[in-house]
Amino acid sequence: MRSAFDFSPYRRSTIGFDRLFDLLENSSSETNENFPPFDLVKVRDDEYRIDLALAGFRRDDLEITAQQNQLVVKGKKAADEGHDYIHRGIALRGFERRFGLADHVQVTDADMDNGILSISLKREIPEAMKPKTIEIGGGERRTETKQIEASSKETEDA
Repeated sequence: MRSAFDFSPYRRSTIGFDRLFDLLENSSSETNENFPPFDLVKVRDDEYRIDLALAGFRRDDLEITAQQNQLVVKGKKAADEGHDYIHRGIALRGFERRFGLADHVQVTDADMDNGILSISLKREIPEAMKPKTIEIGGGERRTETKQIEASSKETEDA
């Protein structure tokens, strides 16, 4: 299913943004699944946390996978045998929740406490990609370079 907005003119005039346009087009076609509920928390400038409310799930019922800019949390609960429920309000259904991760965002750890699964994320930009300050020199260098060039010409002419 395509979104209401046509991205094809932008696809033709840009290079390397295919993943972004795919995300935008697919975001409107996804079902509005709201289980399990979650919070996104900004801990510091480059640190984040995802908190998922998972009442009734144990650590063994969960699987967390981080691969190619995507975090997938899956849960599958075994059926509870031996009880005769009058009302069943705590969800037993399995789930799969996907989160898109920006470049250089890594999952650092996960912890489960009181029915809340907390997944810590950190953005680590490689040194080569960080901005660097370029020093602007005065006229001394240029003068020195011209003097060196002039002296090398004199030795070539001689």
